[in-house]
Amino acid sequence: MELLTLLSKPSREFTPIPFWFLNGNLIHDEIRRQLNDFNAHGVSGVVLHPRIGLAKRIKYLSKEYFSYIRTAVKEAAALNMTVVLYDEGMYPSGSANGMVTAGRPDLVSQGITLVSESKPGDEVLAQTPQGVLVVRKSGGTIRGIHWGEDDGEPNAPESADILNPEVVQRFIGLTHDAYYRELKEYFGNTIIGFFTDEPSILGRNVGNMFPWTKGFAQLFTEAGGKLENLTALFEKTENADTRLYHQMILDREGGVYYAALSGWCEQHGICLMGHPHQSDDIEVEKYFGIPGQDLCLRWIAPEKDCLVGLDSTLGKCSADAARLMNRRRNSNECFGACNKDNNPWQLSGGDIKWYTDWLAVRGVNLFIPHAFYYSITGKRKDERPPDVGPNSNWWKHYKLWSTYLRRLSCLMTDTTALLPVAVLCRNRALEPDAVRPLYEQQVGFQYLPESVWRDCRVQDGKLHCRGMEFSAVIDPEQRFPDAPALPKDLSPLADLQCSPAAPQLRSAHFLRAGSECWFLVNEGNTDLHTTITLPTTKKVGQYDLWAGKAARAQAKDFALNLPSRSSLLLFTCEEADFAALPEQPKPLLLPVPEFTLKKADGIQVKKTYVAEVEYSAEQANDDYPLMELDAEEMAELWVNGKFAGVSFWNKHRFDLKGLLHPGSNAFKLVVTGSLANRYGKRAVPYGLQEASV
Repeated sequence: MELLTLLSKPSREFTPIPFWFLNGNLIHDEIRRQLNDFNAHGVSGVVLHPRIGLAKRIKYLSKEYFSYIRTAVKEAAALNMTVVLYDEGMYPSGSANGMVTAGRPDLVSQGITLVSESKPGDEVLAQTPQGVLVVRKSGGTIRGIHWGEDDGEPNAPESADILNPEVVQRFIGLTHDAYYRELKEYFGNTIIGFFTDEPSILGRNVGNMFPWTKGFAQLFTEAGGKLENLTALFEKTENADTRLYHQMILDREGGVYYAALSGWCEQHGICLMGHPHQSDDIEVEKYFGIPGQDLCLRWIAPEKDCLVGLDSTLGKCSADAARLMNRRRNSNECFGACNKDNNPWQLSGGDIKWYTDWLAVRGVNLFIPHAFYYSITGKRKDERPPDVGPNSNWWKHYKLWSTYLRRLSCLMTDTTALLPVAVLCRNRALEPDAVRPLYEQQVGFQYLPESVWRDCRVQDGKLHCRGMEFSAVIDPEQRFPDAPALPKDLSPLADLQCSPAAPQLRSAHFLRAGSECWFLVNEGNTDLHTTITLPTTKKVGQYDLWAGKAARAQAKDFALNLPSRSSLLLFTCEEADFAALPEQPKPLLLPVPEFTLKKADGIQVKKTYVAEVEYSAEQANDDYPLMELDAEEMAELWVNGKFAGVSFWNKHRFDLKGLLHPGSNAFKLVVTGSLANRYGKRAVPYGLQEASV
């Protein structure tokens, strides 16, 4: 059937497209070697990201700089890989590594602040009982690409006033136009996008200020705003003038910065990519050809309540914006510095699987791993680690990861989402508390930000918006009082019925390639067991997206057993397709051998164990002999000299079919631990847990 054909060998267009940190002494042959290595591991695209640690001799946007960029793009083209260009010398975007403001102090970021008295050079907006409201240079910076240009360092580049049209045109002229002059033959084929990275109006390292720009006071007062009432911003209170201020700043940022970049990209046959400054910035997503968001710094994590706070909304933010704008793809810059316990390089395969599934079930369908490092020499390895690519402990097995990412991206693209609930929201207010019950009871929903409210109407007892219709509405401001309210009993709206309830189960319900689909994810840290009933009378199949294996399922009273870190696809199929699917085999759980530690290699962070085990003919010849092991963190198993597979998270499960024989069997187990043991602040235990030894 079409769906399984698509998933069995997902197209190269669904490749992960990692940040590639160009952070060392670049060499043309090494650039080519690394790209070939990426391609061999199933990675068919990269974001060319100039990064701190770049050799001092390579000046940003210089002729020499572009010689290396051209080598990378030319080699990518030869390998049929895609390239996303990056629009800054590091981040946040908009300053061209300080070139925009060089010799132009009038173009640096500005902000308003509340002070006891003004200073020379201040623009005084209002004298108030709370203090003097003034405009000043923000003093904000960005992170640069050479040592000495980082946060707090003397050469950190100044941030530019991206609310100023002159600044934005200067930025585009310095960066985008320069890239096009150098690489125009690759635009629209090898080069598919320009990545803009969390543009910040004030810049980094700014406190007690709010964004402003030249001439904004006049615009604000002409719109009816009273400047003196903006002191409420500093008191963290709200009034009509602060609401007007936030709306005008949002409109200005969109119209001046994002619209200009979006228009340039469209004119040059590529997509504006990247992500806005904040996780719930949904309104500016409309300017992106591929809307995106950022999951970094362990804002959410398996050990946290991942349905709390503004960062809990970031996956749906980009996916729902893409749906409203009819964009096929939406992206996430994921895994960046998501180290556990503030220990650099302590990011496990199990965590990466959790993050990947967390994003996919919310609709993300283009993964931008952060990051593959050109070099980890010296202090480069300490700059926003870990490397999740060639310098990770799982790189030799990375094709398993890249294939999984492709399958998820393929699955979640070109879908028709089945979403019964609309959630009306404002920018930076995506109602995480209100949508929590929807997640926990497997009810699909669509964010409708303020800019699309004008496209909404109530008809025949449903809310309609941009070709979608909704049976229930979360409407905090009662903008549509005639719309159907969310009922207390959510079960009629649920994607499926669970008995018992399964609040850690996430579901995405959609149509794809002629099948009705339910993509299910266990978002908890314990195994999930429930019985489900699907709302269909058709035959149902199941597909393990990690293993790439399909089997029969059933629509009613289906025993769902999802281990921690697992996902599963259920799909409807015709009778003939169902008949062609194999029955799901019942596993024979084998006893764990008594392993003996043979070798411990602290440099490689590996422990090797061996065992000899007697098995009966019945055990050895079973259809699905399965072994489960507890170990941290990556486990590779050999049985009788043959490779049985690799596993990246607990419990490690190995299918031993065809590897065993009656009588004595030789096992070798290699467990590779976290690279925090080599590069981090503290050691992380690894190897077999005592119960398995």
